[in-house]
Amino acid sequence: MPTQRDWDAVKDLSRRITDPVQPFLTTETRALVQATAHDVGTSPDETTRALQDDESAAVLVREIASRISTGSRRLSHTLVEVDRRRDAGDLEGARQLLLDVLAVEVVPHYVDILNTYLAAVDDEP
Repeated sequence: MPTQRDWDAVKDLSRRITDPVQPFLTTETRALVQATAHDVGTSPDETTRALQDDESAAVLVREIASRISTGSRRLSHTLVEVDRRRDAGDLEGARQLLLDVLAVEVVPHYVDILNTYLAAVDDEP
């Protein structure tokens, strides 16, 4: 499971990257990027290629931060709407919403949460 500390650190790193990109890759930032890239569903090969230079690493860091933020917002909105639909008795609508979001979500942690909700759609609130 990803740690909030790592995700916060990579989002902070993303905000600090300048344009044009200044050198920022250190042993620590490489380790952070590798760990969080895996957390958000980026393949090891793609991560290795991106960490070859600061420019491509910056693109990856921004993508990681985007996946975290976008996925988090999508997840929050989805879970609120799923609960609203379940409370209204629209179990099929709640189930379909979860399936629709699962079709686009790439962050494994968020996928796990969505699947947990999907498995519990028919459970009593």
